[in-house]
Amino acid sequence: MVLNHLNLLRPFLCQSLVRPARSPFTVTSWVGFRPPICPGTSLHPAPACIRLYATKKAKAKAKGQSAKVNINSSLVEDIISLDEVKEDMTAVLSALKDEFTRNLSIRTSPGALDHIVVTTQDGKFPLNQLGQISMKSPQVIMVNMSSFPEATAAATRALRESSMNLNPEADGTIIKVPVPKVTREHRENLAKVAKQFSNKAKDSLRRVRSNSVNQVKKAKEGHSEDTIRLVEKQVQQMADNIAMEIDKQLAAKTKELLG
Repeated sequence: MVLNHLNLLRPFLCQSLVRPARSPFTVTSWVGFRPPICPGTSLHPAPACIRLYATKKAKAKAKGQSAKVNINSSLVEDIISLDEVKEDMTAVLSALKDEFTRNLSIRTSPGALDHIVVTTQDGKFPLNQLGQISMKSPQVIMVNMSSFPEATAAATRALRESSMNLNPEADGTIIKVPVPKVTREHRENLAKVAKQFSNKAKDSLRRVRSNSVNQVKKAKEGHSEDTIRLVEKQVQQMADNIAMEIDKQLAAKTKELLG
C-alpha cells in the first residue's frame, strides 16, 4: 500500500526537483541542455529557437548571381528538343551578322560589294557570283557583267537600292560604281540602320523563345511542375545569351561605322 502511494506521488516529486534546476538558466542557455525526464511524466524542455541572419556580403552575392540551369537535352527530349531551339536562336544571330556584312559597309574596296544580293529570274545571287568586281581607281569600282549580261539591270538596281548610298551607272555590261565620300551623316544613318537590324533580330529571337515555351507548356501532362519550370528557365536562359550576343554585335558594328 505504501508503494502504491509513492507511485502516485512520484510525478510531483520529479517536477519539484526539476524546477530548481531550470531557474538559473536563461532562454539561450537551453541550447544543448536536456534536463532529466522522470518516468511517468510528460515533462520535456522547451525547444530552442535559433535564428540565423545572412550577412550583407552574402546577400549581395546572392543578389548578383542568378541560378544557372544546364539541363541534359537527352533527358527532356520528349518535352522539347533543346538542340533545335539552340539552332533556331543561333540562326537569328547568324542572320544579323549577314545583314551587317551585306548592307552596312563603308569600305572603299571591291570586297565591299561582294555580299550585295541580286534578284534575278533564276533566284537570288551575291553580286560577286554574277560579275567580276575590280577597282578602276580609288574613286570608282567596276563590275563586269559580261558572264551574265541578262542580269546587268538587276545588278544595277541592287547596287542602287543597297544601304551603301551608291549611284551606279550601266554602260553595256559594265557597271561603274562611284565611291561616295563617307560623311558623318552617312555614318550615323548606317548606325541607325544597324540598330533597326538588331531590333528585328530580337523580335525574331522572342518569337523563337515564345514558340518554344508554348511547346513546353503543352507537354505538362506526365511531367512534374518542377521539370516543366526548369525547361522553361533553360529556354529563357538560352534566349538571354543570344540577346547578349546581339547587343555585342551591334556595339561592335556601331563603333566600326561611327569610327
